[in-house]
Amino acid sequence: MKVVIPEIQQRVTKLRQQLQKANYAYYVLDNPIIEDSIYDQLYRELQNIESQHPLLITPDSPTQRVGEKLTSQFISIPHHIPLYSLENAFSLDELKKWQERWQSRYGVINNKNIDYVCELKIDGAALALTYKNGLLIKGLTRGDGKTGEDITQNVRTIRSIPLKLALDDSSTIVEIRGEAFLPLDEFERLNVERGEVKESPFANPRNAVAGTLRQLDPKVVNQRRLQFFAYTLHLPQNNPLNSQWESLEWLKNQGFLVNPHRQLCPSLEAVVNYFRHWETARHYLPYITDGVVVKLNNFRLQKQLGFTKKFPRWAIALKYPAEESITIVKDIIVNVGRTGAVTPVALMEPVHLGGTIVRRATLHNHDRLTELNVHVGDTVIIRKAGEIIPEVLRVLPELHPLHSEPYKMPSHCPECGSMLVRPLGEAVTRCIYISCPAVLRGSLVHWASRDALDIQGLGEKIIILLVNNGLVKSIADLYYLTPENMTTLDRIGQKYACNLVAAINNSKKQPWARVLYGLGIRYVGSVTAKLLANNFHSAEQLSRVSVASLSSVYGVGEKIAKSIYDWFNIPKNTTLIKRLEEVGIQLKTSYNSIEKTASIRQFFLNKIFVITGKLPTLTRSKAKDLIEKEGGKVTGSVSRNTDYLLIGENGGLKLKKARILKVNLLTEKELLNLLE
Repeated sequence: MKVVIPEIQQRVTKLRQQLQKANYAYYVLDNPIIEDSIYDQLYRELQNIESQHPLLITPDSPTQRVGEKLTSQFISIPHHIPLYSLENAFSLDELKKWQERWQSRYGVINNKNIDYVCELKIDGAALALTYKNGLLIKGLTRGDGKTGEDITQNVRTIRSIPLKLALDDSSTIVEIRGEAFLPLDEFERLNVERGEVKESPFANPRNAVAGTLRQLDPKVVNQRRLQFFAYTLHLPQNNPLNSQWESLEWLKNQGFLVNPHRQLCPSLEAVVNYFRHWETARHYLPYITDGVVVKLNNFRLQKQLGFTKKFPRWAIALKYPAEESITIVKDIIVNVGRTGAVTPVALMEPVHLGGTIVRRATLHNHDRLTELNVHVGDTVIIRKAGEIIPEVLRVLPELHPLHSEPYKMPSHCPECGSMLVRPLGEAVTRCIYISCPAVLRGSLVHWASRDALDIQGLGEKIIILLVNNGLVKSIADLYYLTPENMTTLDRIGQKYACNLVAAINNSKKQPWARVLYGLGIRYVGSVTAKLLANNFHSAEQLSRVSVASLSSVYGVGEKIAKSIYDWFNIPKNTTLIKRLEEVGIQLKTSYNSIEKTASIRQFFLNKIFVITGKLPTLTRSKAKDLIEKEGGKVTGSVSRNTDYLLIGENGGLKLKKARILKVNLLTEKELLNLLE
């Protein structure tokens, strides 16, 4: 038997405290304090420790029970048939192991005559409905799975729940389970209305559903327009149905809303294909789904497999990769960027997040570091959505390791040793040494990046080699490289050197807007660079402009103007511009480009845009910047004065209104093509 070391015992205690706190908030208060995915990971960690150290298992551990006691605001009623939870699978390997377990129990050698039903797992609140003599007589919440709260009056307001069924035998008692949910357009409408009366918005649709179902006034529930997907049917012993698929068809024929994206799958491979499709396609749905529920279709097989204490053996929930996750901070370092900005970074135990393995997450700056109160050894929640850099979202203070101390920012640059400074009014600490090697490396990486000079093959590792060996001491030095001097470096062969030199020389053709962005002037992003290049057609012209003249350009504020003015008045930078001109870099705009720019600006000038839904790559603020910097105006609501609606996923009410008013629709791709 394994000896339990004190650190493990302490971790178990803290995990239980955190999970019990989360259980109380979720089951009793209906006000979740952590995401399901975070709870699942903490729960699984506790399960793993207890399985390795059985002596640590106690009757009150969260792993030994399903839920918490219910609030006394509603009458508690036992479920006639328990509402079991579903076992979760967080990978395709875990799905395969589930299949192997039920096959082993059932004695199945092959799957030829066994099929599965796949249904989208809706992120809402489970309900149990009872019909007697064909009439809806009871609606209960899931509660702890054994006992639920009677919210029948509220359930009756959900329009997709029939109040009467057409049964052959009117004396039959029928139980139906399903998920109450709030469509995204209704969620958006509800939060807008709450904002208008100074009420706090709901954090997400699931919280809105939970809060709505617990309203004491059914009129409020009715106004919130909940929907209900039915997914389970319990008929008496003489049930004529043989499968889950047949039961879903029965529910549909009785007038229930059944998820239209359900699928009968003849094999586990088909299940995997279904999951992979919806892993991406879910973003286009008008409601939130957090996974796929997989059930064995045959009722006879379901009955033979039965249940564990908590789960049916014949079903499992396959979850989508999380965009938030928990991990442990192993160390904290600082990175020095191309502008000298010093950023604290957490090095963590590797964790799967958003389909990738994440080992590092930004802590942003000194103020954010202090606010988070991060200790080495802390358990933290990290977030990564789409292309966003992983960040530490928050610390779980209950899991602070004993005797740990908050991390403190260094006083000197880790790259060059010079004193770090924090300019007045800024959140960022900086290294201001002009020859700091980290600043040079960052500048070169930025110059070669896709939105700047787009130099294929010139990555960070090669740049480190070039800088460390003294071949490159400024951006202009790149254009004096030859295959001969590059092949003197380790791991660089003749062919690679020739290709890289060709790519560097080819970058001389890039237009002035890209060059301006590539210079890395503080606050000048790719959009601002394009705007500046449209108004100032050469580096020489830009270098002679005053702060006041720059500030007068639409979309360029005083902060950006001063940064540009200061940059062009640093001798090192004016020398760089001269050297870039000597090697043939495009430092002015061609006549054709000027004509195209005028045409683009004419399209946007004084037009009114509205943005709705989640855009594929741009944030709303980024899209707003793009439009406004070309002379357009972005407002928050669709009206007859709206010229264009920029549409993303789940457009909601704005999209419906735009179609009624015949407003022009614009996709992100079309917007970017216009700006190219």
